Amino acid sequence: MPHLLEVDSVTLRYRTQDSIVTATDRVSFSVNGADRFVLLGPSGCGKSTLLKAVGGYLAPDEGEIRIKGKPVVRPGADRMMVFQEFDQLLPWKTVVENVMFPLVVAREMPQKEARDRAMAYVRKVHLENFADSYAHTLSGGMKQRVAIARGMAMEPDVLLMDEPFAALDALTRQQMQDELLQLWEDTHFTVMFVTHSIAEAIRIGNRILLLSPHPGEVKAEVSDVDAVSSADGSAASLEQEIHDMLFSETAKG
Repeated sequence: MPHLLEVDSVTLRYRTQDSIVTATDRVSFSVNGADRFVLLGPSGCGKSTLLKAVGGYLAPDEGEIRIKGKPVVRPGADRMMVFQEFDQLLPWKTVVENVMFPLVVAREMPQKEARDRAMAYVRKVHLENFADSYAHTLSGGMKQRVAIARGMAMEPDVLLMDEPFAALDALTRQQMQDELLQLWEDTHFTVMFVTHSIAEAIRIGNRILLLSPHPGEVKAEVSDVDAVSSADGSAASLEQEIHDMLFSETAKG
């Protein structure tokens, strides 16, 4: 079966005032349908830059990104992004209006059909009682639920999530992780998730790609995370193993 998403020897660079910086160096990986694929690495390893390139917001300096075999050259409705920031919603629109907005604009869906689909996903994130509330009245966790519902309502091939829970308090972050996993159990959508937390990577992902510190290179991939982390009833040993792989000088490839 062909891969849903392929990142093939991708190098990404950006210019500062003084120099050209390499964010990622010849990174390659593939994502399959229904994967919970996590990019894990320390700050500055290029994982968010790489996610934006998959989203079509940045062009690789070298290599190619393909979705369903076709090169990614621009943003598209087949790849929806959920960012860390809480201000990604339109404050003058209600919850349901925020969720339906890209359906009307990008999918050119009739208003009634868009509202019906939007409400279905608002219910999936348990915000039906707030459907007519304006975005600026919501808590941080609720805003992130709306952003997830908006992305999922587009029914993209892959949902791209850039540290979406990093700004939340610990309890809300764990609740959002639980809700994301429950959504995945319900629909088995494909998600590509960026984090610098090893514990979050193990909790969210079924596959984890480890990137080295700047510039980002592939150090290792951990597959079958669900099976490995539950083998002894604890993820602690896997967390230590991933930590060692991330910060060793030899674990690469």
